[in-house]
Amino acid sequence: MTTPGTTASDSHTSVDTLAPIYKASGDPLRLEILRVLRRDTFGVLELSQLFDMRQSGMSHHLKVMHRAGLLEPQREGNAIFYRRPLHLGSDKLADQTIRQIFEMVDRFELPEHLSQRIHAIREQRADQSQAFFARHAEQFREQQELIAAFDLYAGPVADLIRRRSSRHNWQSALEIGPGEGGFLPVLSALCPQVVALDNSRNMLAKATRTCIDEKIHNVELIEGVTDTLLARGDSFDLIVANMVLHHVPSPADLMLDAAALMNGGGCLVVSDLCSHDQQWAQANCGDLWLGFEPEELTAWATEAGLMVGESLFIGLRNGFQVQVREFWKATPVQ
Repeated sequence: MTTPGTTASDSHTSVDTLAPIYKASGDPLRLEILRVLRRDTFGVLELSQLFDMRQSGMSHHLKVMHRAGLLEPQREGNAIFYRRPLHLGSDKLADQTIRQIFEMVDRFELPEHLSQRIHAIREQRADQSQAFFARHAEQFREQQELIAAFDLYAGPVADLIRRRSSRHNWQSALEIGPGEGGFLPVLSALCPQVVALDNSRNMLAKATRTCIDEKIHNVELIEGVTDTLLARGDSFDLIVANMVLHHVPSPADLMLDAAALMNGGGCLVVSDLCSHDQQWAQANCGDLWLGFEPEELTAWATEAGLMVGESLFIGLRNGFQVQVREFWKATPVQ
């Protein structure tokens, strides 16, 4: 018996569509892979490390899951990483089924051993990024401007923030990854209290020099990561991350931390590269990621409980594109 408006042939086609999805997900290991890919993107070698298995075996599982639409590859230079699909917004039966599978596996916490291994991989990535900036702090501006000159993204971000500040009484601001401190004069003029957070001591020394030269006295410079501020119990009305996400081990986790650090009604402004294929940026500029699809940032922000605001896209003559994104935290209901 078929439902009204469908034929036996339609019903059979639907079953044929669902069968590969359920078959590909009907394995405990593959369900665990989907769980670790909830927010993160991992390469084949990293996933093999996480699950303590040979690369050939992991590649087989990933191939089956990719064919079923449960994950998709993402090229980062010469390496292939895997993530959950970005485009599952349709009402197609296959998309609905995949979303339901994700919702079910996300109800369970990751086992402690997997969480520890994920943390170890993030630490490896962080060490790689930190080592680059330790070696090249003196050439930071020169290296960064190979991709995008500071004013090309800092100007639009400053304009956006100034427009918003006229309607919001922001008292505190955080800049994650201030680099040489070029954006700190903007924030210090808008907010009485500003924190600049960086895990590179060399870059913080440059930001300190900028504050001295610009006679800025309301900026606290802290060496550390977002966990450092969460442990202190800090909170902010405005958080800015300029060209930072492509340097951090887990961009999705940074968005989660930013949301946790924001006061109700607070704003997060992110500028970063759109996805690109210019892999020289990894060796020359210390990039961990070759930009991001706008849908990735939207998904991470939504997962963190933030609402999407204004978006601006800036095309550069060297083939890169910068996205300026705005995300808001809802004001708690009294």
